[in-house]
Amino acid sequence: MSTSRGGGSCSGVRSASDIDRTRMIAAAKGGARSDYAYPDARLLVFCKVPEAGQVKTRLIPAVGELGALAVYERLAAHVIERAVEARLAPVQLWISGCTDHPFFSRWSADRHAQQGGDLGERMSSAIRAAFAEPGVRRVVLFGTDIPGITSGYLQHAVASLDHFDAVLGPAEDGGYVLIGVKRADASLFDGVPWSTSKVLRTTRNRIAALGWRWEEMEMLWDVDEPADLARLRAFERALLG
Repeated sequence: MSTSRGGGSCSGVRSASDIDRTRMIAAAKGGARSDYAYPDARLLVFCKVPEAGQVKTRLIPAVGELGALAVYERLAAHVIERAVEARLAPVQLWISGCTDHPFFSRWSADRHAQQGGDLGERMSSAIRAAFAEPGVRRVVLFGTDIPGITSGYLQHAVASLDHFDAVLGPAEDGGYVLIGVKRADASLFDGVPWSTSKVLRTTRNRIAALGWRWEEMEMLWDVDEPADLARLRAFERALLG
């Protein structure tokens, strides 16, 4: 998941929060959200504005700024499309940077600016905001650098919260690609050693300390380092047949 600080709306344009508020009111009045499989859930996608030199920076030595940008855009589009097309629950894009960036306009999803300092603060803030919406009883949050994410994987995560207090999608590097909860608790995110192999273990311990029951799903891999690029190319070739 992204570890950069959150931003806001582009200067000189209507704020995304105003646009989102209008969209949400209209949707509620028109019943536009009633066709979701899990209307009491929210899918939160943590993403960054696609700007050269600002995304997938650890890939830059191998492929350059524009190459890293292209990788980010492919991955982000893949993940967001899986979330939106699944029709599991309303999708919210929590964006670090300009929430009005045209890259995100192709998807029917509410857009919000990430709020807070480190990644944990921003994740906790987004989850609290989602639970503040009327009728929301479960929230699933994930990032945009997960090639193997599918609609079925997301459905498993949401459905798991019928039986568990939390769900984790472990990552091969010792972190996690997804977390889902039935209630907000800042202790899950405070002081976690982000971007290290201790993230998953620390989060397990925090969940256990709360007395919650949780499920861990299939382990996936994310794209962070130049060594991941060959695997990504092979994965994409396999998708194309």
